[in-house]
Amino acid sequence: MDMSFANQALSVEYLLRHHDRLSNKVHPVPGRSTGNRRLKLAATGVRVDLLTAEQRKYLASWEMGT
Repeated sequence: MDMSFANQALSVEYLLRHHDRLSNKVHPVPGRSTGNRRLKLAATGVRVDLLTAEQRKYLASWEMGT
């Protein structure tokens, strides 16, 4: 829940700072929240693995309706 609240707070801050440049529609959470997620994961000892070239190739090889 703490990350949910943090994203909400950052989104409101973004809205307040950029309201004059935003159109009247639904916007995604600002991109900097990715950094916040990584900081949270690091603080809890969680590490995000990146796919190897072999894993990316394998995932790209699947066709619809496997």
